[in-house]
Amino acid sequence: MSNYDQQQFSEYTVESQSINQATTTQKTFVASVFLWMFLALGISTVFAYAFASNEQLLAYLITAEGGLSTLGYVAMFAPLGFVMAMSLGFARFSSGVLVLLFVLYAAITGISLSFILLLYTSGSVIACFASAAGMFGLMSVLGYTTKQDLTSFGRIMYMALIGIIIASVINWFMNSDTLNYIISYIGVLVFTGLTAYDVQKIKRIGAGVEYEGVGAEQTKKLAILGALTLYLDFLNLFLFLLRIFGRRD
Repeated sequence: MSNYDQQQFSEYTVESQSINQATTTQKTFVASVFLWMFLALGISTVFAYAFASNEQLLAYLITAEGGLSTLGYVAMFAPLGFVMAMSLGFARFSSGVLVLLFVLYAAITGISLSFILLLYTSGSVIACFASAAGMFGLMSVLGYTTKQDLTSFGRIMYMALIGIIIASVINWFMNSDTLNYIISYIGVLVFTGLTAYDVQKIKRIGAGVEYEGVGAEQTKKLAILGALTLYLDFLNLFLFLLRIFGRRD
């Protein structure tokens, strides 16, 4: 083998090793994102079931007259505050603080979901949860494996999401069942699409972690934020399915 061939072979070997290492790092990052997401879902499930099935815990959320207590209102609106805090404080917070906020967010979201378990039959909740899990899993695989760039598609989904938010605010005053069903069906389509887009985005972030030399601290923070994104995709998909197909007690 000539010196030129040896040099070419050496460069090819180094490049191949770099690609393999980057691929491994990417897979590890994506796996950690899903692990954090599943942990959050588990925490939410435990807290939702605990409060829905225990009258003493439920009494902290609902007054004797049947309305929401102060803690009940906190449980309803605090999750939005946690999401904003994690998103806006990403650069300032350490990974430990983000983990703590994420765990607290999952717990208080689970508490707020206990109201859902009281409104709908357990059978319809389980069926909608299973349907959401199946749709989420399918779109996650699609988003991870597709070679098609979903950036433009993601922008369209986010524009549709803004439309859903505006329509929901309007329907808050109109209280139209028809509009509620329309919003719910569109919501299912939007969050199904966003799941594929967000998974592809997380995959690309995982690739950038290696190529840009991102440290362990920043990588963990990115994984937590990615897990929050996927958690919100799954949660909203589940809630919209429940609004369409859920049977009330």
